[in-house]
Amino acid sequence: MTGKAGGGLIALLLLAAPAGAETLTATVIDGPEIGRMDVPRGAGWCVLWHHSVKGFEVSDCYENRDGQMVLVRSHLPDFAAGLDHIPGRGRQVSDGQGGYFIEDLNEPVPGNAYVLRPGRGGVDHRIRKGDEEIALSDAAPRARVRIALEPDQE
Repeated sequence: MTGKAGGGLIALLLLAAPAGAETLTATVIDGPEIGRMDVPRGAGWCVLWHHSVKGFEVSDCYENRDGQMVLVRSHLPDFAAGLDHIPGRGRQVSDGQGGYFIEDLNEPVPGNAYVLRPGRGGVDHRIRKGDEEIALSDAAPRARVRIALEPDQE
């Protein structure tokens, strides 16, 4: 194509392309990759698990902010052992069901990665973005798993 029509098509394709994207990976330290997800800039995902004593689901939610992994929100359905809000770290808001959200955490994750040791069985650690899920506890119970937001290699 040449002329105005071709130039318009190219401009339209450029506008449709994502402004930036990274890949979220879960990899066993010194072992295999468990899973990966494309995470466009501005998109988010959550790490979910069940409290080891009470059994309810807890979540820590992150966002890709211009290529930086940022912890933005947590949901804690109860004030059970090990769960608490630290004053000055985000804003505690009732979830209306006896638990609470910690909003406005806005904490960049150093190096865009951290290591998690998924619990066995009922703890059921997993990463969820929309309909996609990586089952960490199923794939690597008690292993050291690196969760990282990495630039796309295109």
